Amino acid sequence: MASSAAVFLGVDVGTGSARAGLFDEQGKLLGSASSPIQIWKEKNCIEQSSTDIWHAICSAVKSALSRSNISREEISGLGFTATCSLVGVDGEGEPVSVSLSGDARRNIIVWMDHRAIDQADRINEKNSTVLQFCGGKVSPEMQAPKMLWVKENLKESWSMVFRWMDLSDWLSYRATGDDTRSLCTTVCKWTYLGHAHMAAKETESLSMEACGWDDEFWEEIGLGDLLEAHHAKIGRSVAFPGHPLGAGLTPTAAKELGLVAGTPVGTSLIDAHAGGVGVMESIPNSNPNSQDEDEICNRMVLVCGTSTCHMAVSKTKLFIPGVWGPFWSAMIPEYWLTEGGQSATGALMDFIVQSHVAGPLFANRAASQSVSLYELLNKMLVLIAQEQNAPFVAALTDDLHVLPDFHGNRSPIADPKSKGMISGLTLDTSEKSLALLYLATIQGIAYGTRHIVEHCNSHGHKINTLLACGGLAKNSLYIQEHADIIGFPIILPRENESVLLGAAVLGAVASKKHNTIRSAMKALNAPGQVIYPSEDPKVKKYHDAKYKIFRSLYEQQLSYRSIMAQALS
Repeated sequence: MASSAAVFLGVDVGTGSARAGLFDEQGKLLGSASSPIQIWKEKNCIEQSSTDIWHAICSAVKSALSRSNISREEISGLGFTATCSLVGVDGEGEPVSVSLSGDARRNIIVWMDHRAIDQADRINEKNSTVLQFCGGKVSPEMQAPKMLWVKENLKESWSMVFRWMDLSDWLSYRATGDDTRSLCTTVCKWTYLGHAHMAAKETESLSMEACGWDDEFWEEIGLGDLLEAHHAKIGRSVAFPGHPLGAGLTPTAAKELGLVAGTPVGTSLIDAHAGGVGVMESIPNSNPNSQDEDEICNRMVLVCGTSTCHMAVSKTKLFIPGVWGPFWSAMIPEYWLTEGGQSATGALMDFIVQSHVAGPLFANRAASQSVSLYELLNKMLVLIAQEQNAPFVAALTDDLHVLPDFHGNRSPIADPKSKGMISGLTLDTSEKSLALLYLATIQGIAYGTRHIVEHCNSHGHKINTLLACGGLAKNSLYIQEHADIIGFPIILPRENESVLLGAAVLGAVASKKHNTIRSAMKALNAPGQVIYPSEDPKVKKYHDAKYKIFRSLYEQQLSYRSIMAQALS
């Protein structure tokens, strides 16, 4: 590779692994590697270690460089993205335990941890004005409830923490020594009012004094001590995603990562938001020089992994009950972000398969054939449909219905207490019964996405095109069912690793190869396959009927909840 060609490095920390990917100036993946990370799960408490994660990142970066045959000197810039987990460190940057176990390694409350449901309820009762910018209420997955839980339950740890940080911001801080926070993390998870900076321009590339904190909010929820020293513990300065931090990689971090000291590092993104940045301009036959700023506002990105995030942007702020946002500049600078979500999608599919009697049989067979378990299930469903002379595969679940709220409902109902429901179970424990339950689960997830899309469009969005990325986007049945159920085409990106590409975009902007996130997206994003909804009117009629049943399941649950509450009152 010529030394003049730029290579951008993206680092992503997911729920189960740290990954690194190297991309050229056209956004083509040159090589990648991953390293597992440790996770502790005890009831509602899910924890990780920042030390363990950093070691995994260093391993992944070195492996990616080795596999790509790229020298460290060729890296023009890098960016970090991660789950929106909460990190606590002391004044020396050392971990502070957030665990009831007292284990000092466990200094991260993972994004999906729901220990703070009670704290979230109490915060929402305050009806603070900041809540209108997160769908009307905070989720237990956001950082204010989690910090309140620590203050109430781990007083010694609370007194020891010098910095509370979103995981992706901590990664950038660990790499550069600059604790400037991202508008992405602070606005989406910390109730920071990013629009306090609306007069600022992305191209100015300045760290901005954090003037978007609502001090009254923190006082009234019992976290007023976070206001000390100009909000030092939660962030005194913020910046647009991709803004170059400090003097780039510190000598220590560079040595650990196997990179060059001073390599530019861009201000971070949350992983789902990086997925949006990595795919949202992947439009077939689009004009890269188009000046139409509204085109992008008709798209929604589905970032489908353990959970699914639904990302849409607008030029004006849209308040949508039960959907997070509007968040100013939280994904694409100078656009408002609407963020829907489902807390368990890939995790739910895994749970359904692993908890079924036939699950281990399928897993063993898939392993022996060197194919994915889901690929095997997809093939089996086609065979079942042929055997039963079903008009189409989806029709196999006419008497099997799933409400996928096994980890609550994030959007658009915003009810963390919602439970999963399955209607249509029998005593059948065969492989066929598992295949049908798997299909019904995919459909339930897709109906949930349809509910989110319809809800957003009824409140001002004009979404007519979906783009999908993440692990579940590789599942052909999953994507086809979504297209059929929602009725929109779904565009898949050329590169499977869209989250890593989004992180690499941050490096491209930090290196000054591109002046803005949007221009870097247009250069590095590229479309792949387009999945169209079925043209068979019977398919639409079928899914419309099942969607009515889907919507009724939650209403039934509310009724049951009320009946039992009265019985116990």
